Amino acid sequence: MSGQHAARTMVGVLAGAVLGVAELVFLCVAGPVRLIPAARPACRRIAERLLTLERARLTTWLGHRTAPAGGGYGFLAVRAASGLVTGYGVAAGLFSGGLLVFGGLWDLLTRESASVPVDFPGVKVVTNVGVVGLLTGGFLLVLTLGGALAAAAAERLLTDRFPGPGSQERMRRRIAELTATRSDIVRAVDDERRRIERDLHDGVQQRGLALAMLLGRAQHAADPAKSGELVAQAYTESRRLLDELRSVAWRIYPTALDELGLRAALAGVADRSGAPVTIRYGLVERPVSEIETALYFVVREAISNTIKHAGARDILVVVSEDEQTVSVAVSDDGAGGADPSGGGLSGLARRVRALDGTFTVDSPPGGPTRIVATLPKEVPCG
Repeated sequence: MSGQHAARTMVGVLAGAVLGVAELVFLCVAGPVRLIPAARPACRRIAERLLTLERARLTTWLGHRTAPAGGGYGFLAVRAASGLVTGYGVAAGLFSGGLLVFGGLWDLLTRESASVPVDFPGVKVVTNVGVVGLLTGGFLLVLTLGGALAAAAAERLLTDRFPGPGSQERMRRRIAELTATRSDIVRAVDDERRRIERDLHDGVQQRGLALAMLLGRAQHAADPAKSGELVAQAYTESRRLLDELRSVAWRIYPTALDELGLRAALAGVADRSGAPVTIRYGLVERPVSEIETALYFVVREAISNTIKHAGARDILVVVSEDEQTVSVAVSDDGAGGADPSGGGLSGLARRVRALDGTFTVDSPPGGPTRIVATLPKEVPCG
């Protein structure tokens, strides 16, 4: 077990204690308030929020990827009790153990430690207070760590075994999720249409107007040499127009994705990016079309945002899979500070959620930035 894992477990258990206090306060207030029918939706929303925080804590600090089954108020009651008890025990153990270790070190360093005789049957040992403090504090810290690990294992077991919501509640949640997803899809389509219209208006249309003007001037030019020069300019402009059309078509949907697959399409994105992009492709088989398309657009938009706003010198794309999901992670060494609610990233989040996936953005100011999308291997059928 690594020190990082132990530290994360400690933080997760202590965070559970803080969350347990909030859950206990909520349950004490919600008990009588739920007798008022008008207040029940608000109580349900707060309970859902607390469950969301529990999911985040379990995933981030305790390494548990299975979300709480639901359980509602019963789950929150058990969690509040266990969180307070284990959190108090871990906090008390860390404080007492740390105090003993610090006191023992201080006594040894200042050489003010008093002698302490320790008598065993047939053996007499003379030590001092500093050593006793160090040994006792170290033992207490080890005991606290073991208790924290046991508490984390118990919490994961509780999450897996606690009964989930009933069939009606699951149906209600699924209907709400599908309603929100449908709205997200409509917004994503509208945003994409507006982006295509801007590309056509600002690029293709302007090129077309310039080409028409050059041809018109060449048609009315009296000097053959001038006319030939204008035709040559029109030819150059037509090549630029074709390049612009290819670029717009590629941004809408690359034919390489259908013809050659995701690996080739991502290689094309890397070639066009204008910045160093490393791609680590770990998929054994091609994903289904909808999943493959979503993964492609996540990578393309993430790289585009990085180049436009972050000034990154190195971009890493990792495509991986497990038994049930396929994921893509885009990391860069840029300036960070990416806004998940911005147009590009929020559109990606809606696209991923529409396929029952998860989308996270970790981009502290100063960098680095890491964008991760995880999608099921099978397309959800609702």
